Amino acid sequence: MQKTLKTLLVSTLLISSAFSVANAQSTTPSPAKNAVATPDNAIMLTVFLKHDQSRSLPELKTQLEKQGYYEAFPPEGVEVVSWNTVMGIGQIVTLRFPASRLVEVNLAFERTAWGSFRTEFYPTYDAKAIALAERDRVLKQRTAQ
Repeated sequence: MQKTLKTLLVSTLLISSAFSVANAQSTTPSPAKNAVATPDNAIMLTVFLKHDQSRSLPELKTQLEKQGYYEAFPPEGVEVVSWNTVMGIGQIVTLRFPASRLVEVNLAFERTAWGSFRTEFYPTYDAKAIALAERDRVLKQRTAQ
């Protein structure tokens, strides 16, 4: 009797734990796809899309089209800061978006760009204002001497 009660108790605990985990996962909010980048939440990401040089450009474009790349990238609402083609490498794209959308941006590449491109990701920031301020400081020091 005691063994049966213990078995029933353990089974009940396991089942309730499973339901709790399933319920917790289903109520976890997903990142808002309409979140807007603001100075306090925006990140910039530079992505190197290195093309597969063993295949022709038409082959690569066909694969990208089949995988839905042109529909998925960039995700709606993600700002493209720059998008350059670099001969011998491929494309270098810098994006700005809310940090909460990082998973969505990553999945857009994983699901649609892999195969045609090898990807490298680099967190990025705009240093123009910092560099210009430093330049102005040095020039003022030189003219003051």
